[in-house]
Amino acid sequence: MKYKKAQDILPQDLVIKLQEFMDGGYLYIPKKEENKKSWGDNTGIKKDLNKRNKNIFNDFDRGMTIRELSNKYYLVENSIRRILREYKKNYK
Repeated sequence: MKYKKAQDILPQDLVIKLQEFMDGGYLYIPKKEENKKSWGDNTGIKKDLNKRNKNIFNDFDRGMTIRELSNKYYLVENSIRRILREYKKNYK
């Protein structure tokens, strides 16, 4: 998020009105609900993690142990268990 000077983007009368409530400082203005993106939408990480989790589940289904999955995917065993539990709940 980039900071912008209010006087550079807002009408002067609005800046004066805002100063009645807050004379100096930072003011966060959230995006409109329809413009919000969910986590991972900009980078594609959500898609990558879903693909990885599906691969973990498929490997487990083919007989790999939790420890083997942990070593293969560089995750602690508890994370592997959580991924398997969530995958079973959401996709089976």
